[in-house]
Amino acid sequence: MNNQERNTCPNNCMADILKVILILQQSAEGNDSCLDTCDRGFLGQQCCPVCYNTRPITLYTCGNTTPLAMPISKSPTETTTSTIFRLEKLDGCCATCRVLVVGTNNTYTSTNSFFTINLDCLCMIRCLDDTFVEGV
Repeated sequence: MNNQERNTCPNNCMADILKVILILQQSAEGNDSCLDTCDRGFLGQQCCPVCYNTRPITLYTCGNTTPLAMPISKSPTETTTSTIFRLEKLDGCCATCRVLVVGTNNTYTSTNSFFTINLDCLCMIRCLDDTFVEGV
């Protein structure tokens, strides 16, 4: 299997949506797109990565009407969960997500809790307002 085949998930609209989100987040991770040059990657006076670096998502698995909830830490005794995630990686039909915690004023805090889900198990993605998450 070549790299091109591995990074695709044929006929899966969830994979297509998540790929767009991942590209947007990766383009906000710095590089030279914030330089004040003629070919800068944004319009206006501010570089968007300063304002936004994450499109938080909520995932719904097939047959469920409640969002997927995951623990906010790696502790085996953790009982606190969150339904808000940040896409971190796509690998074929698998997505790796980071669990986010809702803070004050609808801000999000990143955690070190990750999970991988088979995209064939998803039936719905809900995108929340773009935001800046510290530490991602």
